[in-house]
Amino acid sequence: MTTDGTGQGDAGQIPTDTKVTELSAHKSSQSAQGHPRQSQIMLALGALGVVFGDIGTSPLYALRASVVSTQGHVAAEVAVMGALSLIFWALIIVVTVKYVALIMRADNNGEGGVLALAALAHRSGNLGRRSKAAIGIAAVIGLALFIGDGMITPAISVLSALEGLSVESRAFAPLVLPISLAVLIGLFLMQSSGTTRIGRLFGPIMVLWFICIGVLGFVAILHFPHILTAIDPRYAITLFVDEPWSAFVALGSVVLAVTGCEALYADMGHFGRRPIQYAWLIVVLPPLVLNYFGQGAAILANPAAASFAFYALAPHWAHYPLVALATIATIIASQAVISGVFSITQQAVQLGQLPRMEIRHTSATESGQIYVPKMNTYLCVGVVLIVLIFKSSDALAAAYGIAVTGVMVISTILAGVVAARQWGWGKYAILIFGALGLVDLAFLSSNTLKIVQGGWFPLLVAIAVFVIMETWRRGRRIHLERIRNESMPIELLIERADKHPMRVAGIAVFMTARNDRVPGSLLHNLKHNKVLHERIVLLHVEVENTPFVSASRRVEVTKLGKGFFGVQVRYGFFETPDVPAALQAARPFGLVVDIETATFFIGHETLVPAGHPEMGRWRTWLYIWLAQNALSPAKFYHLPTNRVIELGTQISI
Repeated sequence: MTTDGTGQGDAGQIPTDTKVTELSAHKSSQSAQGHPRQSQIMLALGALGVVFGDIGTSPLYALRASVVSTQGHVAAEVAVMGALSLIFWALIIVVTVKYVALIMRADNNGEGGVLALAALAHRSGNLGRRSKAAIGIAAVIGLALFIGDGMITPAISVLSALEGLSVESRAFAPLVLPISLAVLIGLFLMQSSGTTRIGRLFGPIMVLWFICIGVLGFVAILHFPHILTAIDPRYAITLFVDEPWSAFVALGSVVLAVTGCEALYADMGHFGRRPIQYAWLIVVLPPLVLNYFGQGAAILANPAAASFAFYALAPHWAHYPLVALATIATIIASQAVISGVFSITQQAVQLGQLPRMEIRHTSATESGQIYVPKMNTYLCVGVVLIVLIFKSSDALAAAYGIAVTGVMVISTILAGVVAARQWGWGKYAILIFGALGLVDLAFLSSNTLKIVQGGWFPLLVAIAVFVIMETWRRGRRIHLERIRNESMPIELLIERADKHPMRVAGIAVFMTARNDRVPGSLLHNLKHNKVLHERIVLLHVEVENTPFVSASRRVEVTKLGKGFFGVQVRYGFFETPDVPAALQAARPFGLVVDIETATFFIGHETLVPAGHPEMGRWRTWLYIWLAQNALSPAKFYHLPTNRVIELGTQISI
């Protein structure tokens, strides 16, 4: 995918990754090959603090919501045993079998996630244009759903943890909402300073969290070992047979136990497949199962405990310490989601899916530590609104899950395409992923019932994001077509260069969308200043569908003659374009650019709607607004501000 010279890619390209938080772990996984066992352990520890925060804090609300949804319709024991059986087999089928065992086999140069999976499926042979277009749309829908989910996850996590304050004393109930808001707003305020230092504690804290919830669950099971028989899937089947509608409704709450499963696949490129698989099977899954079954035992011992099942496991002396640990764990889970939104925003901007935004690196050593001010503001406002609208984790549980299940369905379909077309599984892929798809569709269908209960909010966010992305993608396509139609071939300009009256000393760098066309900024410079510099660099940036580009492929220089140079700079979608650094790397190719004396020319288009806009009036105005609020290309490319000249023109779209 190429850029248009102002930091945006051609429309219609498929993004190639999703939720990412610690890019430095990707590098560490490559550099630790000398001590593979130690490296695997350290990466597994790092994954605990990043990958498993969301799914690891689900016991705070998942079983409680599942049991409550069936209470009053079936006997208490049937409700508890049936919900436990459903949760256990959801963890086994959805997380362990589908994601850990199967989908994690599908990697895009080591990277995972729904967008990486879409790019991989897009490269499958014998796919028609419509199929490829459908895959591209699925990728964008997946990205939009993830952002919608990213707003609700911090809210439900922190609220559910702090609601433990009111379990011991109702006097604390009025404090839950303001403290939750303070914690969440504080979390967003600290994003600008980075999380490098405290991030190192995330893994050990999550280890402590999993140990605690596992021990609490184990102790409760000792008092009621019969609860372990809920592993038998017949309890889930019995629930569907005795009360099919209640069981179907309960699926909308059961899915809360597997929220965050997409992170296992999405963060594969940063921690590696094996560390994530080991962490899930050895460290995460056992304490989750123990805690869920322990909660079930506590509810059967005291049915009134259903509304606070998680905290019912703790003895009185450990209650408030557990609230504190749960709050810290949910902050870690929220941080992982926020970092993931930042990373996916960076990728979307790089790949031309969203307008340019300011992206700050908050760590000098860890490339994954980034901060996107605009997206941080949007997330903060969205999360605060969610807390104020829903006010409790029970209300949020009734709205949570529809975005998650949407991404799950998309991942299953795309993985099926990869398995059938690239792995050679043929009809077996249809059978396996078809069965998994039916499970996902059951969860999705149940969650559609939540739309009127609050599920409209994440859907509304996802729809808004989708409309913005599609408007930007289509608008960029139309915009670039207008520019290209009005430009001339570079060969024609070089041919006429000798006839030009004046060549002035120095070097000029022009950003260009294509190597074979003259950028508009160069034509406007000729028109207004009537000069050409002695050396002219036509610089073209290309973002490839890989996370990183090797140094050997970073820069390519072509001598075009008569003082003209064509420079192509390649970046991966995890990398931040830095034009001055790239020009310094052009020295071995015979092009020496003194950044302090060179002049950088960039185009600045003033957009106006055409008489009959191709996108329609409102979408054209939306695109113009997005373009006007996009980050300056000079800042996006890290150009020296005192060496930049912007040349404007008016374009109707």
